[in-house]
Amino acid sequence: MQDDVQPDTERPLLQAGRNCWRLEHADRFRLLVDAADYFSALRSALLKAERSVFILGWDIDSRTVLTPQGADDGFPEQLGDLLHALVARRPRLHMHVLNWDYAMLYALEREWLMAKKPGRERNKRLVFHTDARHPVGASHHQKVVVIDDSLAFVGGLDLTRCRWDTPDHAADNPLRRDPDGKAYAPFHDVQAMVDGNAARALGELARRRWFQAGYGDIRRQDIEMAEPPLASTLRDLWPEQFAPDLSDIEVGISRTEPAYDGHAGVFEVRQLYLDAIAGARRHLFFENQYFTSNVLAEALGARLREPDGPEVMVVSPHTQSGWLEQATMGALRARIHHRLKNSLPARRAQADSRYQMYSPQLPGLDDEQCLNVHSKVFAMDDRLFSVGSANMSNRSMAFDTECNLTVEIQGDAARQAEMRAAIAGMRNRLIAEHLGTQAEEVAARIEGEASLHGAVAALRQEGGRELAPLEPRLIPELDALTQDNAVFDPERPISPDEIVDAYVPRSARKPVPQRMIGLGLLAVALVAFALAWRFTPLREYINLSSMIALARSVDKMPFTPVIVIAAFVAAGMLMVPITVLIAVAGVVFGPLYGGLYATTGVALSAALGFYLGNWLGHDALRQMLGPRINNLSRRFAQRGIAAMAVIRLLPIAPFTVVNVVAGASHLGLRDYMIGTLIGMVPGIVLTVIFSHNLAEAIRHPSLQTVLVLALVTAALMLSAYGLQKLLKPRDKTSASAKRAGRVGKAAQAIGEREQQALRRDEPKADLKSESHYQELQAPSGRHAHVEARRA
Repeated sequence: MQDDVQPDTERPLLQAGRNCWRLEHADRFRLLVDAADYFSALRSALLKAERSVFILGWDIDSRTVLTPQGADDGFPEQLGDLLHALVARRPRLHMHVLNWDYAMLYALEREWLMAKKPGRERNKRLVFHTDARHPVGASHHQKVVVIDDSLAFVGGLDLTRCRWDTPDHAADNPLRRDPDGKAYAPFHDVQAMVDGNAARALGELARRRWFQAGYGDIRRQDIEMAEPPLASTLRDLWPEQFAPDLSDIEVGISRTEPAYDGHAGVFEVRQLYLDAIAGARRHLFFENQYFTSNVLAEALGARLREPDGPEVMVVSPHTQSGWLEQATMGALRARIHHRLKNSLPARRAQADSRYQMYSPQLPGLDDEQCLNVHSKVFAMDDRLFSVGSANMSNRSMAFDTECNLTVEIQGDAARQAEMRAAIAGMRNRLIAEHLGTQAEEVAARIEGEASLHGAVAALRQEGGRELAPLEPRLIPELDALTQDNAVFDPERPISPDEIVDAYVPRSARKPVPQRMIGLGLLAVALVAFALAWRFTPLREYINLSSMIALARSVDKMPFTPVIVIAAFVAAGMLMVPITVLIAVAGVVFGPLYGGLYATTGVALSAALGFYLGNWLGHDALRQMLGPRINNLSRRFAQRGIAAMAVIRLLPIAPFTVVNVVAGASHLGLRDYMIGTLIGMVPGIVLTVIFSHNLAEAIRHPSLQTVLVLALVTAALMLSAYGLQKLLKPRDKTSASAKRAGRVGKAAQAIGEREQQALRRDEPKADLKSESHYQELQAPSGRHAHVEARRA
């Protein structure tokens, strides 16, 4: 441990106007770990509110129950009803709720008509609005609550569904239910609680955001100038059950705001991360939902290349939520991870010892579940701790609105020692939660091992709660088909002209009535599907058991083949998993008819998707997915049938997405259809035979059915082995790419060809007005800001 007898005289890292908006005094600071504590503290403070409440969020659901175990305080349980009850009882209380005006992509996950719930009495002192004043594709991502300008909460937790959980994250917690009563997976996040002038400044931030969203200027009613009865009876809002981690401190408030509507961009959070990375001496600890920022990866890579640089520990969820995030943000995370692992190619063991990503493991979870690490926290040595809404993503560094709170050691030697212990304690508390131990044990191990990684290795308990080393798999084929950061994780605002250039083919940039009609009908169909999914039992039907039951009822109808094939086409266009449909056909109709129905339906659905992509045009594909996709498209054209067959064998993207991409590429229809059939028919045959015999073995167990099932299983395994051999890279110009191309070792090594491709992904011209960003991208001295900070 470092000697704390003498004060650390290094220049403070937090600087107003550089990496934080303001430095404000707080009487108390508390890290609230997991939503059970945050929601409890928030409810306690709301009940004491007298003048004003501001709520800023990315998602807000009025049905959220802050204390599912029961509040027993005489007020309603659900958030919306609670807020209405409070303004009804407090005639001086005004509440302003600002929610992101979310993209339609999230419509199925959001509460609709939240502000107009039937039967709820309206109150003009409770105002709900949505924030749409940001660049196209950006979002309002701040999660801030300010009460009476005297207590504030900032972090990664929204007041919405599927957030509440306790630090034990028990797999079978009966209280972890969404508003519809359905269980959801364990969820981990943190929120900071502050009071004093820091809370007052956050009230100003909330008012500014309200004004920038276009809803008028809300003047602060000065509490000191209020009527004597109110001023004399103003209560301390701090929840008594939560002792502060730190007292009498300066807190840095850092923001991200994209340039918009004449306002200059604000990038304090990005500068804060870069300064902390450059200034670290011993270790950097990150706990974050995402890890996709090119800028941060370059800065971390520069420190890892230093002989005496700090060790880096990243805690992240094992998998991203849903196939879309896994195929986009998950693939981008894998790129960053392997780039850092190869920061020291000649000293790989040293890189492994200084950088590692971990994922929390919980006993009792299904194979498809993991702890959803949603927090946005980092610590630099024992000197600085930051918590907020900013992910380690390009979006959070420059594109979305964000807010972080940061504390740094200050004062004389005794004061610094006290703050070091508190900062280390907050970091150790997070590590201890994931390891199923106590913060004191983590502290002792860190001191004994002189390493974060050494402490984690010493405290791991396989089979229980643990932090397992995470090696996100970088699959070259998936990496090739994953769009660049500019679409899913942009580093700067995208102008409307760029959107047109990226997504609209040149042939469609003039008004074309037929295209407009087609797009309009498509939009209406999507809205109708969203409404049906939310308000009808449709989502209950799209699972294996319900689809089998439906298919069996169809089997008794006339024109069964036509109905089944039409169902394949429609379901394929709606992105229902095609493998599930094939399995259902095998179970219900048997291997012969099931295989015929599935093959015909898949072929027609593939052709329809191809024509849709062809209608969009390959210019849109090139602009939207980048030059590497265009190169892949040319390879399709050169080796069309073989390339298409391989793509069909790989689980790279949903069936429909592959269809549309192929249609917009250089591939011809004949080669596309032949390749599709060659690639899919063997899988269809094996799937229908396997599913049919599996069902038979369950219904009528016998030696024959078991033997057939074993043979089909062996065929599937041999197919997988053959697929590995088929996909082995054959580029003779890159021996390292040959070694790294093996599918089974893709998580451990990345070939020279992939490294060069990753280097091409680095940002080249974004945010040029920032001098440090220019230095970061310069061919020489590109990490000058790191060395300058170190000096």
